[in-house]
Amino acid sequence: MLSVLILNGPNLNLLGTRQPEIYGHTTLADVEAMCAAHGQAKGFEVTCAQSNHEGALVDAIHAAKGTHDGIVLNAGAYTHSSIALHDAIAGTELPVVELHLSNIHAREAFRHHSFIAPVAVGMICGFGAAGYTLALDALLGHLEDTS
Repeated sequence: MLSVLILNGPNLNLLGTRQPEIYGHTTLADVEAMCAAHGQAKGFEVTCAQSNHEGALVDAIHAAKGTHDGIVLNAGAYTHSSIALHDAIAGTELPVVELHLSNIHAREAFRHHSFIAPVAVGMICGFGAAGYTLALDALLGHLEDTS
């Protein structure tokens, strides 16, 4: 059975209450339940993790190698600053779909650059919480195409 890690970065634990005009009212627990149900319906395993700490995210990416077939990563603000996450993804060689709730290209200029994009198989952004299931489907399609 395929296994996917959904990894959420800083401040995503505040979903539902942090800037709902940008990020919506769906909580992280809601997102995790939605992803687990999506995985169950499609026949794959979903594991979710969240950390506000860059090193913990790097450790989770490292630990995913040999455990998961791919990662959906919402790195939050670390998207725009973390070479460490870039290197962790490159080092594990796991397929990663980069995910953002908001359209980062329609926001502040500093959000337009992603250190994750060069090592990701693709990016989903701007679809709110629904982006998670879109990212899961995109990752599954990628895994099917490359197997």
